[in-house]
Amino acid sequence: MNLNTPIYPRLGLPAGLRPMVARRRTAPVRLIEPELVAERSASDPLLAAVDWAHYVDGERQPAAEFQAACRAAAAGNGFVWLGLFEPNPEQLDSLRHVFGLHPLAVEDAGNSRQRPKLERHDDGTTFLSMRTLGYIDSDVRSEGGDIVETGTATVLVGAWYALSVRHGQLAPLGQVRRTLESRPEQLRLGPIAVLHGVIDSVVDNYLRVADEVGEDVDEIESHVFAPGGTPQVERIYQLKRDLVEMKRTVGPLGGPLRKLADQQGDRDLRQYFLDVHDHLEQVREQVGGYDEVMSSILQAAVARLSVSENEDMRKISAWVAIAAVPTMIAGIYGMNFQYMPELASPWGYPAVLIGMATVCLLLHRTFRRQGWL
Repeated sequence: MNLNTPIYPRLGLPAGLRPMVARRRTAPVRLIEPELVAERSASDPLLAAVDWAHYVDGERQPAAEFQAACRAAAAGNGFVWLGLFEPNPEQLDSLRHVFGLHPLAVEDAGNSRQRPKLERHDDGTTFLSMRTLGYIDSDVRSEGGDIVETGTATVLVGAWYALSVRHGQLAPLGQVRRTLESRPEQLRLGPIAVLHGVIDSVVDNYLRVADEVGEDVDEIESHVFAPGGTPQVERIYQLKRDLVEMKRTVGPLGGPLRKLADQQGDRDLRQYFLDVHDHLEQVREQVGGYDEVMSSILQAAVARLSVSENEDMRKISAWVAIAAVPTMIAGIYGMNFQYMPELASPWGYPAVLIGMATVCLLLHRTFRRQGWL
């Protein structure tokens, strides 16, 4: 997508919503006062909160008690957006009572290996789970380590709330919140704006990771077919395995996104979600193309490795054949028979040496002509 021009005038998304690069850190940001942590129980969901806010007419309201903000939003005064990072089951279960969530939705939100899916419950709650992707730079990556990492991002949207749950250090949503808060006209659309912003951010991150992996594919391809280049079969296999993981991440999301777009009654909103779906299809085509290229590169690398091994075997065989001639002659004259005419001749010893050298040189010349040496 073009990052220099805004593509969603109504939803007000930033120019392409530049995805965040995955970086390792020891702990997520907690926007909780330290002196309040000791007073909270282990089941308090705010202990896992990265940020939360109450929005009215697209504007973030001053900080208040979470329960009071939820009551106000449930009464029709705006909506609440709560962002969690790796909450425990008790914390999610406490939110089930606050937002009236279905138990299965809570269970799936806490699953760090949840497959992409879309569900709409009888109470109008929309549940969407996605896999996140992050590219590991070569200077950080361990030898033979993964090129991509995966995580999980789940969004639950109701009439007056939006709940985002993230597992893994990838695709942080802080930039999505800041972008949406800078565009009040977008947040006025309600929780659906949060859902669209998160989806667009995750899919944009797919595009960035796919481009980075494409550079790795080009580098490996040029190295394998370069004169004197080594096959690097282990690196090729590692990248192909990561491409399979990317296909598992990106592929299953196509159906839920298309279904989500079809559920939108507003025509413009439907177009915006379809646009994200088109970007996802672009990533799927890229990853599928990379996978096919890597299969061809792997076959070519294995074939080149086999040819290299055959060349080595031919060289070894040629030198063994050359060495066999003096070995055989020395073995014959080493049997110490009494009646051997050459033993009594003064020219016997140099004649044998000259004969061995002549035969070895002839064999060496023949093997070189045949390309064995």
